[in-house]
Amino acid sequence: MFRKDNFIYGCILGLFAPIIGLSLLKYYKFGMLNLKEVVQFIYTQPGHGILTAGLSVSLMMNAFFFTMYVNARRDETGKGLFVTTVLYGVIILLIKYLS
Repeated sequence: MFRKDNFIYGCILGLFAPIIGLSLLKYYKFGMLNLKEVVQFIYTQPGHGILTAGLSVSLMMNAFFFTMYVNARRDETGKGLFVTTVLYGVIILLIKYLS
């Protein structure tokens, strides 16, 4: 997994890593609720504070993978991870300030 050095691979990994982070957050913070109840709770929160906080925390998975690939000198994959992290960050800011 850490041997590939490909921009597209980094983008794909960067798109799915935050989903893993959100899943971990769901089980840590909302373990007693099912997925439907969590989505309803997050949707009804004013200002989407929990949503943006959860998405921001989930980007830590991207930071973890980015660090691993850059330290392994897999710079093309690191670039893909960086690009998707920036895109996620812009989306999070838009959700936070336009809601």
